[in-house]
Amino acid sequence: MKIPAKQLLNELKNFTNENLEFVESLLNISDEKLNFRNSEKSWSILECLEHLNLYGKFYIPEITNRLKNSDTKPIDIFSSGILGNYFAKSMLPKENLNKMKTFKSMNPIHSDLDKRVLTEFIAQQKQMIQLLNDAENVNLNKVKTSISISKFIKLKLGDTFRFVIYHNLRHIEQAKRNL
Repeated sequence: MKIPAKQLLNELKNFTNENLEFVESLLNISDEKLNFRNSEKSWSILECLEHLNLYGKFYIPEITNRLKNSDTKPIDIFSSGILGNYFAKSMLPKENLNKMKTFKSMNPIHSDLDKRVLTEFIAQQKQMIQLLNDAENVNLNKVKTSISISKFIKLKLGDTFRFVIYHNLRHIEQAKRNL
């Protein structure tokens, strides 16, 4: 996949802003409704968002560190890597969503959660928007980040942003179905 870097970053900012607005709208909903789950094995709205917060705790510092230590110059075109493109596309929500098993450490099911999950998600998304803005000044192809499942696998920064934000979209859609 090849796309103008500014276009990619703007699309990802738009998705992030939409997610942010949705979660801000949940602040007026009761904890009881936010903790409702359709079945014993499904996630509640708060569990969906806590899952995203857990990933944010890895990716936000990782991206921040890589941006801070980059001396690259911005590029016009972002070219996705094979592995990065595969990971990112696998996260996009689809009509018949393919279920994926999550790592135990990232599975918040049956946690005792309240609206602090929402405020943490909101703060993380504001950080993500700032990181997307900062990324306009680096080479999205050359800056590489580790991924949460392995320090040995590195993805292009553009693919990391796509993966994280598409993953957010996927679980925001899941949360919306619980409303």
